[in-house]
Amino acid sequence: MPKPSSIEILPQAVKEWLDTTLVEKNFSGYQLLENELKERGYQISKSAIHRYGQNFEKRLSAVKIATDQAKAIVENSRDDSASVSEALMTLVQEKIFTVLMDFDPDPATLNLNGLAKSVAELGRASVTQKKWASEVKKKAEEAAASVVDTAKKGGLSDDTVDEIKRRILGIAS
Repeated sequence: MPKPSSIEILPQAVKEWLDTTLVEKNFSGYQLLENELKERGYQISKSAIHRYGQNFEKRLSAVKIATDQAKAIVENSRDDSASVSEALMTLVQEKIFTVLMDFDPDPATLNLNGLAKSVAELGRASVTQKKWASEVKKKAEEAAASVVDTAKKGGLSDDTVDEIKRRILGIAS
């Protein structure tokens, strides 16, 4: 098992300061960061800080991209929550796959059972969401059929009845 990096073993408060400072300084000024850490009592080279900073910047960028994609999905999805949920689950599945493909884990620390459980739960959520969407669609179709029968008995024109049915089912005219 590889030795943890000198940054990974920093106290939480110091690591949080470093992360914040890296973002504020736009992932630059590594010599100044090395000096500041030295003043705080930590001997960490600017090369080690740079390696950590590059990895941190990549992860931060990936989170930003995923967040932007999720926002775009929500903003551009139909108004029903089923389509938003489905799109977000697809995005999460794609991100998990990408992480797994790019990830070179240490077998000793990889929690394969936890990862498998997460993937299984995501699959169950997807199935549950699709089942729910199917049930909602079926109920909407039943309601539309009932309204169509009532409307026809009430003497409404076929065009009006069709318009009512389209609106109940959410079909654009």
